[in-house]
Amino acid sequence: MKDAKQFLQEANAIVPRISAADGIAKHGAGNSLFIDVRDSGDIAKSGTIAGALRIPRGFLEFAADENLHYFNASLSKDADIVLVCGAGGQAALAGKTLKEMGYQNVCNVGGISDWIAAGGKSEA
Repeated sequence: MKDAKQFLQEANAIVPRISAADGIAKHGAGNSLFIDVRDSGDIAKSGTIAGALRIPRGFLEFAADENLHYFNASLSKDADIVLVCGAGGQAALAGKTLKEMGYQNVCNVGGISDWIAAGGKSEA
């Protein structure tokens, strides 16, 4: 049986963690798709990365499956995807899920507070 620590270790082993500065550089280049995996209540409290898709972790598998009518057409398996959450754990776990679903270029920029503290563009 696995515990939360083991799930996070596995996710962190396959989903690269990038710094807020590296994420801001990707954002500025305009070639990456940013996704906030927190629920709408948490996003309402802190805001999110400017232009980020808002796909809660609990719905991600449905939004990322092109065979379902829930599929978010903004997602592409060859896109450079940058995930954010509250502290980095949910983004890591979501990234592992996306990789298992065939999304190849997925990374974790960590928590939104680090993004904001580093001067990343954000929106309500």
